[in-house]
Amino acid sequence: MIDGHIHMMDKTDKDSFIKRIGDANLYGGVVLSLPPRTFSSEYNYSFQQRSELLLELTEGDNGLIPFFWIDPLENDAQEQVDEAVALGVKGFKIMCIDDYPHHPKAMEVYKRIARHGKPILFHSGILWNDKNSSEFNRPAYFECMLAVEGIRFALAHMSWPWIDECLAVYGKFLRTRAMGLDQQMYIDLTPGTPEIYRREALTKLITIGYDVEDRVFWGSDNMTNDYDVGWCRRWQEIDEEILNDLKVTKEQVDKIKKLNLLRFIG
Repeated sequence: MIDGHIHMMDKTDKDSFIKRIGDANLYGGVVLSLPPRTFSSEYNYSFQQRSELLLELTEGDNGLIPFFWIDPLENDAQEQVDEAVALGVKGFKIMCIDDYPHHPKAMEVYKRIARHGKPILFHSGILWNDKNSSEFNRPAYFECMLAVEGIRFALAHMSWPWIDECLAVYGKFLRTRAMGLDQQMYIDLTPGTPEIYRREALTKLITIGYDVEDRVFWGSDNMTNDYDVGWCRRWQEIDEEILNDLKVTKEQVDKIKKLNLLRFIG
């Protein structure tokens, strides 16, 4: 099993982090770099510092996959994409905190990422920060990705609390694939859904009748500097119980746990 959603924090002990992942019955995961300066005044790391820290942590045969967190509205965002790809990142993390995902500058950055053949993991759903920003992260606004040829992107947290809207958008992208377009949308199951909503959310996902088997992957939303093994294992147990009750096959579960994420990364 691979964790598709891990946030990098500073002061991370690499050996301890890798051990904790193993204790959680995982082999590796997607590590999201420290955020850009525009995300919060708490972070003041340059592109070079963030990329170096990310690649140092993920270096080696440890199953760790580097994703670089980028602000698509920064003036040099396209150059950051090129340099990050050259350094070896496998994908990009984007969180829309100041404007909608279809901002013209952002659209050009998505196209640049797509030309490199790399995926984008978007935050989607309620955003617990100190800004009026959740409106920018509703799933329907990501229909703009229809204008990005060849893109692979995922909406994290099942877009909670807008799960129905997320599934509707996913269905639309399935339809456009059937019409000959080549965009691929994935759904990241990383909790954003509180436990009391989890069964409802997964039941809707599995029983809606859409082809979700190859486009869903799992993550924990954990932190590298204090990877919470108990939290991770608890969510594994919750999801496994629900999927078992929904009679999801072992083959399908294996895809959710690992194979779909690897396909998303490319």
